[in-house]
Amino acid sequence: MPSLRTLLVLGRVSNLPTVWSNCLAGWWLGGGGNFVKLPFLFGGVTLLYVGGMFLNDAFDANFDQQHRQERPIPAGRVSAGLVWRWGFGLIVAGELLLCGGGIITSGLGLALALVILLYDAIHKGFTGSPLLMGACRFLVYLIAAATGAAGVGGGAIGSGLALAAYVVGLSFIARRETRRGRLPYWPVALLAAPVLLALLLNAGAAREPALLLSLGLTFWVLRCLRTLYWSTTVNVGRTVSGLLAGIVLVDWIAAVKSPHELGYAFIGLLLTALLAQRYVPAT
Repeated sequence: MPSLRTLLVLGRVSNLPTVWSNCLAGWWLGGGGNFVKLPFLFGGVTLLYVGGMFLNDAFDANFDQQHRQERPIPAGRVSAGLVWRWGFGLIVAGELLLCGGGIITSGLGLALALVILLYDAIHKGFTGSPLLMGACRFLVYLIAAATGAAGVGGGAIGSGLALAAYVVGLSFIARRETRRGRLPYWPVALLAAPVLLALLLNAGAAREPALLLSLGLTFWVLRCLRTLYWSTTVNVGRTVSGLLAGIVLVDWIAAVKSPHELGYAFIGLLLTALLAQRYVPAT
């Protein structure tokens, strides 16, 4: 049996707080309520994410053997066969859990599982693979909204698209972690999508908190990009890890009109993500 740390690294569990914040924001945008469905939502999406990460390493075993020999499979800490079996098992278990959230939730969960598998299978050879990564996070928003009392609406769709743009931007940056060459600036524009949406849609009492959260996200993104664009020592992995943790801020902006209790939850998830990254690599 592989060690617990090996399993945590395979599952990229330090990113799970960002998945949970996706669920929290999407659920609130879907009207909240239906608390009995929340365990199925959080459990199902968590298993789909971890299973997808397991299969990502399984599909990438040959590439990692040449370029990332510190990964668990090429390092000999776990067999590829075991990762394949556990990956598919987790995907199936996640989909079964989402069935407890209703027909729409389970149908969207199946779509998410298929996009995850497609991404894992082709992302190394497909230039547009970040679009699939963005689609995964978008579908998480829709799944979460479907468990809410009001279901999937314009708020969940619009915020999900803004999140997807942010994820596409950071995914294009992440692709340079194992490649040479100067990174273009255009992915930075995608990272600004949540801020633009927040400034366009929020008025009245929500205007001030939306501005404050937007400034917080802008500061965080610029801080992360500093080591990539404005430093003599380029560290793509550090930049991507920071941007991944910033997904929690994107979700907080999406749920800016929510009660203060949810704000405290987002703060806790952000701190949890940053702490977890000290022990388990985010990429």
